[in-house]
This record gives sequence, structure tokens and C-alpha cells, in this order.
Amino acid sequence: MTVAIQAQGLVRSFGATRALDGIDLAVPAGTVLGLLGPNGSGKTTTVRILATLLAPSGGSAAVAGHDVVRDAARVRRVIGLTGQDTAVDEGLTGFENVEMIGRLLDLPRAEARRRARALLDRLDLVEAADRPAKTYSGGMRRRLDLASSIVGRPQVLFLDEPTTGLDPRSRLGMWEIIRELVAEGTTVLLTTQYLDEADQLADTITVLDGGRVIANGTSEQLKRSLGGQILELRPADPAQIDAAAAVLAEISGGAPTLDRATGLVRVSLDDAGLLAAVVRRLDDGGVVIGDLALRRPSLDEVFLSLTGHRTQASPDLDETTAPGAGAGRRARRRISA
Repeated sequence: MTVAIQAQGLVRSFGATRALDGIDLAVPAGTVLGLLGPNGSGKTTTVRILATLLAPSGGSAAVAGHDVVRDAARVRRVIGLTGQDTAVDEGLTGFENVEMIGRLLDLPRAEARRRARALLDRLDLVEAADRPAKTYSGGMRRRLDLASSIVGRPQVLFLDEPTTGLDPRSRLGMWEIIRELVAEGTTVLLTTQYLDEADQLADTITVLDGGRVIANGTSEQLKRSLGGQILELRPADPAQIDAAAAVLAEISGGAPTLDRATGLVRVSLDDAGLLAAVVRRLDDGGVVIGDLALRRPSLDEVFLSLTGHRTQASPDLDETTAPGAGAGRRARRRISA
């Protein structure tokens, strides 16, 4: 197995603040690593070090076999980067932006022009190709930035929240392009605030928190780590939500979450066989069930369990503890570095 991205004991300090505290990564060539974590977890710092934009304070890292410190120039020749902020020349047209990057990467002029036209077509920017980039919308700039980052056919591509601000159609289009690049052999490191994106695209997922790796595995492995299934219950009478939560806490031994706006209660069940006991106990207590569902944990629930924070797109649960469960309210933060 060829490792395209490797980090060992990676450390980065900013004064007294340690942004990275011993990160280890190993990304096989031709795969996608989803790098997740709450605000300030170190995702973007990791990307910046691997892309040679920031020197590490300790540890080591290599991209495509080249040390990011000693062989920084070689690393830059084999990578592409789409950051959180688009890096386009607003005075140039979309075509000129992509062609220019191709020429800077030593593509022959004819090849750079051909690649630029092909990528703009692939990213649905043909009609705007000859317009100045300053006239582009935010989503169009994101796509133009991606075109510029892949015009040189990079071996390794760093995508730092590439679909933030895109409409659903553009997001799906971006996903398809990433899949095509990986099928062609490109290795991708993806940071994202959308867990469905990581679920769809990532071969493996690494979760950072406080500058450390706190979990690593496939999406399915991380979901299985929670154990059991998720029980979702909505009483027919919203006034009975606390009574329903008390029953779920008693039988599951866990701390249910309540969404009072929708009247929904959630709890993890280690044993699906407890569902019958829940129904009987609710009936004994006079709680009429409006809706009841049992499902597997989502990646968002894994993230909450690992970090104590929900994603921006998560249901707006108030995280109120069920009576007798003894757990406190959890803070919620948007995922971004």
C-alpha cells in the first residue's frame, strides 16, 4: 500500500497555544480522508502544514513521499489546494484564471488552454468563462477555485470546506467531480462542516478535537462504535414529552435528548429488544405514542458523542436531560477550523 499523505507526531504551537498536539495520519494513495472536528480543532492548521503554507513546530509530515519542510518545493509541484477563501484573480476571466495556473505549473500553452476549457465545462462555467471573475457569484468562485486547483492533475488534492456556500445542485456536482478525480488516482484530504459529505465521499474519517486525533475509521466503523440503535419517539400529546423522556431514561439507562419544538425524544438503545419494554411502560404510564422509529446511529450522532458538539446542520435539540438521568446540557458549535 502506497501512503500518499503521512504525518507523525505533528505539532504546531502559536505562542502558548498548541493548535496541534501530536497528530498522526496515514492516507493511502487514491483514497479520500475526511478530516472532521469542531471549531478550533486543528483541521485547517493540519491542511496548511501539509500544503507547505505553515511550518510545523514538531513532528514530521510527507506528501507523495516528499517531506513538507525539506522538500517543500517538490510538494507544491504535486498538490492542489482549494481553501476556505477563494484564491482567484478578479481582474481576469474565469478561463484566464485557470489557464494562468496551468502555465505556472509548466503545462504547454495549448495543453493549459485545453485543460482550462475542459474543466470550466466540467464545472458548469462555460457560459461565464470569458467574464471577469469579479462578476461571479460565491458558488461560481468556489467552482473556479477548484478548477484552478486541479488543472495540473495533482497527485494529492487538499479541499478545505470546498462546498461551503454552494447550493444543493452545485454540491452534488462537486461530489461527482471529487469521485471522478479519485477514480483517476488522485488522493484527497477533505475537511467539511457537512457530515453527509464525509459520509458520502470519505473512505476513512479522522476526527480531531483539541489538536488531537480522537477517532479514526470508516463511517460504518464509527457508527458501530456507538453501539445499539437510536430510538425516536414523539408523544401524541406534546405535554407528555417529559413523561416519555423519563420512561426512555429509565429503560435505556441513557440520557434522552428532547426537541420541544417538534415534540421529539431520542435515546440510544443498546438492545433493540428493549423496544417492547418501552412500549409497555409508556402504555402503563398513559403516554400515547404519536410516532415511533428505531434506526442506526448517524455520523452526526457519532460526532456529538465524540466531541460533545453538534454540527451546524444538526437538528436543534435543546439537549435537556431527562428526569433522573443526571447529565448536563451540552454546548453546541458549528464545525469549522
